[in-house]
Amino acid sequence: MRILLYMSLLLMLSTCAKTPGKSQNEQPENIKTVSVPDFNADSAFLYIKKQVDFGPRVPNTHQHVACGNYLKQKLTDFGAQLTVQEADLEAFDGTILKASNIIGSYNPEAATRILLFAHWDTRPWSDHDPDSKNHSTPVSGANDGASGVGVLLEMARHFGKEKPAVGVDIIFFDAEDYGAPADKMSPENENSWCLGSQYWASNKHIPGYRAKYGILLDMVGAPQARFYREQISEYYASYVVDLVWEKAASLGYAHYFINQPGGSITDDHLYINQKAGIPSIDIIHYDPNTATGFGHYWHTVNDTMENIDKNTLSAVGKTLMQVVYNEQP
Repeated sequence: MRILLYMSLLLMLSTCAKTPGKSQNEQPENIKTVSVPDFNADSAFLYIKKQVDFGPRVPNTHQHVACGNYLKQKLTDFGAQLTVQEADLEAFDGTILKASNIIGSYNPEAATRILLFAHWDTRPWSDHDPDSKNHSTPVSGANDGASGVGVLLEMARHFGKEKPAVGVDIIFFDAEDYGAPADKMSPENENSWCLGSQYWASNKHIPGYRAKYGILLDMVGAPQARFYREQISEYYASYVVDLVWEKAASLGYAHYFINQPGGSITDDHLYINQKAGIPSIDIIHYDPNTATGFGHYWHTVNDTMENIDKNTLSAVGKTLMQVVYNEQP
């Protein structure tokens, strides 16, 4: 799916609020009250389960096609302007992947836009499974793949009923998880991950497309998940990390959104930053106590619905709903 480039050795960030207190003589700001719909974790959970029920969503399989059709239909049902970007992408081993980036746009005429994205494909191999007999088995991808898409579908449902003040584009990127296994990694296939986002970054669905910032959701459903401040996000878009983490803390979710540095991870946001020039962050479960930096089920046959927790989905979804609906043109 992605590789951990390095573990950050930066000093731990302060968890104290960064906004200085107001003086007694300072006049209160004119605060505009914004109505934010209530994110429903039960709905997000069902959207995740529906994807998993199709089976592994590996490119060039009928399960992949069926799930792609489902995602297109849901975005259409939720009032999005649908765009499907199809491409033949070459994997590290020469396989040509029939890939589809699925895009749903809200307020398409709005100049100020927010980009929300996740990958919808799953890994063809469980190459980190402790049982080598499972290494050729595709990953179910409940958390790694379906969770981010499920949260964004629930957000899309609300966008269709009560549009935010700004434009929002949701992209489900394909072919993220077809990267070379560890035993086949080499400098030549360093960029074998995130093929769909790499393609979009060089061939945007709208020429000259720009967004104020982007937010990637990846592995956002695990019980007691911890989202650290990922270091590529910090480098390119620290102010967006601040925005999201501070909003999460204000909602009581600081135990999910940990205000400390995490690792530096090759993921879709890397190419959206580097190639597309859109400052973007990665909300991704990170475990500094494991060898991989991810959950024990990562890239194994155990990435199933048992690893999806509605409390975590709620924390992520409610935080992002507040972020998006409080944006102004």
